[in-house]
Amino acid sequence: MTLAMNEILSVGRLGLRGDGIAQTPAGDVFVPYSLPGETVRAVRDGERAQLVEIITPAESRIAPICPLFTRCGGCAAQHMSESLYREWKRRQVETTLERAGIAAPVADIIDAHGAGRRRVTFHARREGAGMLVGFMVARRHDLVAVPACPVLAPGLARAPAAAQLVANRLGGSNKPLDIQVTASEAGLDIDIRGHGPAGEKLRLSLTEAAERLDLARLSMHGEIVVERRPPQQRMGKAMVAPAPGGFLQATAAGEEAIGALVLAALPAKVKRVADLFAGCGPISFRLAERAQVLAVESDKAAILALTRAASTTQGLKPIASEVRDLFRRPLLEHELNGFDAVILDPPRAGAEAQARRLAAAKTPTVIYVSCDAGSFARDAAILIAGGYALEGVTPVDQFRYSAHIELVGVFRRAKKS
Repeated sequence: MTLAMNEILSVGRLGLRGDGIAQTPAGDVFVPYSLPGETVRAVRDGERAQLVEIITPAESRIAPICPLFTRCGGCAAQHMSESLYREWKRRQVETTLERAGIAAPVADIIDAHGAGRRRVTFHARREGAGMLVGFMVARRHDLVAVPACPVLAPGLARAPAAAQLVANRLGGSNKPLDIQVTASEAGLDIDIRGHGPAGEKLRLSLTEAAERLDLARLSMHGEIVVERRPPQQRMGKAMVAPAPGGFLQATAAGEEAIGALVLAALPAKVKRVADLFAGCGPISFRLAERAQVLAVESDKAAILALTRAASTTQGLKPIASEVRDLFRRPLLEHELNGFDAVILDPPRAGAEAQARRLAAAKTPTVIYVSCDAGSFARDAAILIAGGYALEGVTPVDQFRYSAHIELVGVFRRAKKS
């Protein structure tokens, strides 16, 4: 492919991933870190280009908050004004629904950044005699060291240094590592992936590191090496210690916002609710303040964390739980018909198999929490074809400056006259 050097491009709009898009006779060209209305100089390679110079900046351009912006791949939008940023993220949801032929009102975006992200994954690789710890470089597989990150919650201020110390203890394996650090009410909770089983000598070294760092817990591949204090998270009235490396919403504010949207969408007279893909219970515990709950999740460790917390939490209606793979064994129509509402909170792949069963069931309300607008749109089309109406969609932004957006959609089955 021929590389055109120093081409002048006029940026007309933003793409879903945050790249500026310039129209040319040869087709659209995507220019990362450029904005609508800008004239830029770029190195073009096919439909992608590398920004070289901003000739005419847009009024919507602002100074980034991090000196690593454009090098570190964690953020895509620190250069956007607040109004452009919010409209870009909301438009992602609108465009995805429109492409799927789904008409539904999309509310203003909810800013759920709060105090910042409470979990982060560092990558670690051997470089020379030491271990390099950081984030991936934008659109490359190289690493950039990150001594501090402005989008993290204050509880993760020590996370880069902690990840570096842990990586140093594991450097002898010469394996690339993922080090997930989560801020809990008891301190840092670290789970290491990529190393493989640890021998007794390494476990002792890691235990000493946990003491030195005053960690709440340290684990490898989900197996606890040492737990000095339960790394609890507050979920409604409950205090939950998630499984090592287990799923957790990115920000506490995001979890609160999603929970509030789910509760607000419940029918007025709700008695029984199913929380599918329940994880360790961030939505279940909030639901149980109003209704009996069936929490279903494929991860046994997550369900164990949920049931432990439920057994010690006062003021809740009963929470039943079931370990079940909803991709292979979705709840069937006769199981679904006894619920006043069903909540879906699946991973990025969505919940196609479960949506098909819901489309054939009689459940009056379905509340769908999604981290991927594309899989949501696919599943929404299934529910709509089955007789549901999509009442509305609310975008929730807990990944500030990234292209990632969450959403909550509310479906109602029309009552027969």
